[in-house]
Amino acid sequence: MHCSLGFSPCPNDTFIFDALVNQKIDTEGFSFDVYLEDVQTLNEWARSNKLNISKISYGVLPLIQNNYTLLNSGGALGKGVGPLLISKKNIQDLTAVDQMKIAVPGINTTAHLLFSMAFPNAKNKQFLVFNEIESAVLNGEVDAGVIIHENRFTYQDKGLIKLMDLGNYWEEKLNCPIPLGGIVMQNSFDQATQLKIESLIRKSVEYAFKHYPQITDYVRSHAQEMSESVMRQHIDLYVNNYSIDLGEEGLKAVQTLLEVHKQLQQ
Repeated sequence: MHCSLGFSPCPNDTFIFDALVNQKIDTEGFSFDVYLEDVQTLNEWARSNKLNISKISYGVLPLIQNNYTLLNSGGALGKGVGPLLISKKNIQDLTAVDQMKIAVPGINTTAHLLFSMAFPNAKNKQFLVFNEIESAVLNGEVDAGVIIHENRFTYQDKGLIKLMDLGNYWEEKLNCPIPLGGIVMQNSFDQATQLKIESLIRKSVEYAFKHYPQITDYVRSHAQEMSESVMRQHIDLYVNNYSIDLGEEGLKAVQTLLEVHKQLQQ
């Protein structure tokens, strides 16, 4: 069976899917057309039901459940892994954030949901691709920005200051891991096929862990001029046991996020 599959070029995703898409494991008759895109593009594609299987931000999950089912393997969920709110200025009174111009990585991202939870009255937002946000803050195009992925490891080197760890805010308020990104599959596929894909993704993650800390050519080729140490930081932060299987705790965290999304819409 042939399926379209979308995920980001970030090291955590290429690490997870390398063995699957490059047939380092037995794919049991499945093959894939792979689309590497930033997560906001993948979110928009999911809303239009474009791909058979896709990485998404959990922030968009409430909007696509009529067309997609969440798989238990391949996602990013954990503790101490959330987005950061950063600025050039060390602002002590965070109520000032409500009046600031904030760069956010996509309207349907989990980062936006967590920012909205912490700052429900902040309305002056500019939605950018995640890797453009540091520059927007440095250039003064925005007053502050919500950063994710590898920018978590580089912002201090550029003189930027953390105003809030939005992930810590989530964990302190709700006492559960942060659902960042998940893997979904179209509901048009029967449950047996969905479970088979879920199993293959799980085997792909397990294969990657078995050979880690090796950085494969596939991961390296898509890592946007990242150093290997930053690639490993990225993988260590975002790929864990929840990526193999969400389990009861992971599924509970996802349900909590769905409830928070519903409350923010009211």
